[in-house]
Amino acid sequence: MPELPEVETVRRGLEKLILGKKISSIEVHYPKMIKTDLGEFRKEVPGQVIESIGRRGKYLLFYLTDKVLISHLRMEGKYFYYPDQIPERKHAHVFIRFEDGGTLVYEDVRKFGTMELLTPELLKSYFISKKLGPEPTKKDFDLLTFEKALKKSKKPIKTHLLDQTLVVGLGNIYVDEVLWRAKVHPAKSSQLITGKEARAIHEQTISVLEQAVDKGGSTIRTYTNAFGEDGTMQDFHQVYDKAGQACSRCGSIIEKIQLGGRGTHFCPRCQRRS
Repeated sequence: MPELPEVETVRRGLEKLILGKKISSIEVHYPKMIKTDLGEFRKEVPGQVIESIGRRGKYLLFYLTDKVLISHLRMEGKYFYYPDQIPERKHAHVFIRFEDGGTLVYEDVRKFGTMELLTPELLKSYFISKKLGPEPTKKDFDLLTFEKALKKSKKPIKTHLLDQTLVVGLGNIYVDEVLWRAKVHPAKSSQLITGKEARAIHEQTISVLEQAVDKGGSTIRTYTNAFGEDGTMQDFHQVYDKAGQACSRCGSIIEKIQLGGRGTHFCPRCQRRS
């Protein structure tokens, strides 16, 4: 957490709150979070205007006057906007202050989140170096390319979907949901996925993530959007965090295993391995 739907929800919220604002100053209370030169970061950000806010996979992109601020929320990152007074926040690490008196605050309990400042022309090569797959849309996520990539890997399908090279945006929660809907066992080798299964995974990846964006993401523990509101996608989960409960499709008991170090939920009847 957060995965693509949560990041997209945050992006849309921030777009309503800070677009067009000019940055007057920036305070960094946890320097390790900044992955570019800290001195340059502190010098270059003030004076910039937030012209648009984008997203690539799970990365937030703040398009400034002549720079791009790349923010990865990792496990617990959150943004909050305060139009005037800022309350005492224990886990606030970056304060972006605007000329109109408002402040965008980045909070992160685990301090895993990162920020980087690039010139726009370096953005393409930056993401090429990350080896990110396509966005999970009908336009970008090509089925044939997906099937060919599966045949080249012996990784368990869940592990492969999590590594962001096949398609971006899937994390632990939504991979479990996609594979349940596609009726594919999470430990099945990628190269053994049939054409029918690949098409189902492809279709359900697009469908699940679209639904999750529509529902404002999933609030499992601490996730909230830019307005401090919970998402509701968790109300529509069919398998994630439901170990010991009956499968809504067949009535079998949902199981949980460890796969690649991740808790993994599946239905033993609907998602047979062989």
